[in-house]
Amino acid sequence: MKIEFLDGNVQEFQEACNMFVIAKSISNSLAKKAVAAKIDGELYDMSYILDHDAKVEFIMPESEEGVEVIRHSAAHLMAQAVIRLFPGTKVTIGPSIENGFYYDFDPKEQFTEEDLLKIEEEMKRLSKEDIKVERFMMSREEAIEYFEKLGEHYKVEIIKDIAKGEQLSFYRQGEFVDLCRGPHVPSTGHIKAIKLKSVAGAYWRGDSKNKMLQRIYGYAFATEKDLKDFLKLMEEAEKRDHRKLGKELELFFLSEYGPGFPFFLPKGMVLRNTLIDLWRAEHEKAGYVQIDTPIMLNRELWEISGHWFNYRENMYTSSIDDVDFAIKPMNCPGGVLAFKYQQHSYRDLPARVAELGKVHRHEFSGALHGLFRVRAFTQDDSHIFMTEEQIESEIIGVVNLIDKFYSKLFGFQYSIELSTRPEKSIGTDEIWEKAEAALAGALHHLGREFKINEGDGAFYGPKLDFKIKDAIGRTWQCGTIQLDFNLPERFDVTYVGEDGEKHRPVMIHRVIYGSIERFIGILIEHYAGAFPMWLAPVQIKVLTINDDCVSYAKEIVEKLKEQGIRAELDDRSESIGYKIREANGRYKIPMQVIIGKNEIEKKEVNIRRFGSQAQESMDLNAFLAMVKEEAKIRFQE
Repeated sequence: MKIEFLDGNVQEFQEACNMFVIAKSISNSLAKKAVAAKIDGELYDMSYILDHDAKVEFIMPESEEGVEVIRHSAAHLMAQAVIRLFPGTKVTIGPSIENGFYYDFDPKEQFTEEDLLKIEEEMKRLSKEDIKVERFMMSREEAIEYFEKLGEHYKVEIIKDIAKGEQLSFYRQGEFVDLCRGPHVPSTGHIKAIKLKSVAGAYWRGDSKNKMLQRIYGYAFATEKDLKDFLKLMEEAEKRDHRKLGKELELFFLSEYGPGFPFFLPKGMVLRNTLIDLWRAEHEKAGYVQIDTPIMLNRELWEISGHWFNYRENMYTSSIDDVDFAIKPMNCPGGVLAFKYQQHSYRDLPARVAELGKVHRHEFSGALHGLFRVRAFTQDDSHIFMTEEQIESEIIGVVNLIDKFYSKLFGFQYSIELSTRPEKSIGTDEIWEKAEAALAGALHHLGREFKINEGDGAFYGPKLDFKIKDAIGRTWQCGTIQLDFNLPERFDVTYVGEDGEKHRPVMIHRVIYGSIERFIGILIEHYAGAFPMWLAPVQIKVLTINDDCVSYAKEIVEKLKEQGIRAELDDRSESIGYKIREANGRYKIPMQVIIGKNEIEKKEVNIRRFGSQAQESMDLNAFLAMVKEEAKIRFQE
C-alpha cells in the first residue's frame, strides 16, 4: 500500500500495519511523540491498523487537534483516578472542552476541595505509570452485560439508547474501561500537564428531574509551560471578572428573583446607552432604517419560521385567549414581516433594516454566567434584503462597518472565518456557489485574511464569523454575517424585478455587538473596568479638599455638564487621599480634578489621570477646552 505524507513524500508498505510502524519508518522520535494520526482527514488512534492507500498526517501534542486528544484522554485519566481513590463511585460521561475537560460522577459522598488535590496527585501517578491505552470492540449486548456486572447503571442506560446490533468501541487503561469513540493517546504518559479546577453540581443528562451528579472540571495542556502560562492568564482574567467589576463599578447586578435576567444600574445604563447611541448613529450613516417588532408573537409565526419545531425547548411560551404565543428568541421572523409589510421593487434593494430587539432564551441555570450567558438580552440585529448580484457589495459594506467598530473604535484585533455549505442544505448549487464566492470575493477585495471552515455553514446559507481578541489574548465570537435562503422561502418574501415578475430576495442576518449585554461584559474585562474617556460612565470626578472648596467645585461640575461631560462631585468630609484612592482604585475614573485653596485663588484645576501619580495644574478654561476634545468618540484611521 502507498502512504502519502503531509510533505508530499510517498512510501510503500508491503502489508497492513499500525500507525506506530508507519511513524517509526520516518523517525523513532515521531513514533514516540505523536498522540494520534489523521488518515484521509479523519482522526485515529496510533494503534489503528491501516490496510489501504491513504494520505497520513501525524498529530503532535502541541497542535490544536493534539491538545484536544490529550484533554479527552485526561478526562478518562481522572475517572480512573477517582475510581481508585473512591471505590463505589459511579461514572457517567467525560468530554474535552475548551482549555480542558470534565467528568460527571455519582459518588457516595460529595467531593471536597481536598479530594480534588488527592485526585490530581493520583492522576499524576497514573501518568508516570505510562499505562497503555487500548481500543477494543464489544457488541451492544456484551457491553450491557459487562457494565451491569460492574454496577455502572449510567453506562448501561447510555448503551441501551444505542440501536441493537451495533458494535461499540471502548478504551481500556489498566483496570479502567470506558465507552468512547476516541481517539485517545497511546499511553497515559502522554498526559503531562494537568490541573483540576473545581467541582460543581450537574444533573444527569442535563435534566433537572434527574439526579444531581458531581462534575469535576480540569485543565490540560501539552506542556507544563503551556499550563503555567494559561493559569497565569486565568489569574489575570479573575481580576478582570466582569461580575466582580460590574458590582464594584455599580454597573449591573443579578438577582435571585430573576436568574439570567440582569438588572442595569444608572452607571451601567450610561455605558449601555453610549454603545447604543453610537450604533444608531453609525447605522444611519450607513443607510440603515430602524424598526421595532413585538416581543411576543403567535405560535403560527414560529411554525412558519421553524422555531416552534426546532427551538421550542429554548422558548418561553404563554397562552392568550386560548392561542399559543411565544416570547421571541430571535428577531429575524419579525424583521421579515416588517419587510414584507409592503411590496418592494428592485429599486428598493438593497433594503437595510436594523433592530435592537430584546430576545429571551431558556438556558439551564448551570449554564448561566454573568452577562456572558443570560436568558434575556438585546441583539443588535440587522437584516439586509437584496438581489443575488448585490451580495458581494453588501458584504463589503458590512465588513467595513464591523471593522469600524472593532478595529477603529475599540482597537480590537480580530480574525474572520468563512463557513461553507454543509452536507444537508437548502438552495440550489448555483446560489450556494454564488453566495460563497461573494463572501470570499468581498474579503479578497478588502485584502482580509480568513480561515475556511468546510461544511460548517448553516443549512440555509454560508456565513462569516468575526472573532475579536481581548487585552489578555482571549478570543470572543461577536460579529456574524449569515446569508439566508430559508426564511425568504418560508415567508414567501418577494420583490418585483425589472422584468415586472416577482423574485425571491437573498437575506443577510448580521450583528456587530451580538448581544449588547455580553459585549458590555467583554468590554468590562478587556478594559479591566478602566474605560476610555468617551465610554466611561463617569468621565471626571471633582474632589474637594475641604468644605471651603465646594462652591468652586460645583461651578466646575456645572460647566463640565454644560459641555456634555459626565462629571460628579465628591464633597464628602473624607480625606483627599481616601477620595483619590476610591476614584482611581475602585471606580477607575479616567480623570480626577482636585480642588483646594490654591486652585480657587488662581482659577485653576489640579488634574490627575487614572493609573498615574502625576499631577498637572491648568487654567480652568484651558481645562474645559481640553476635556471637551478628549471626551469625543474617536475612530482611528
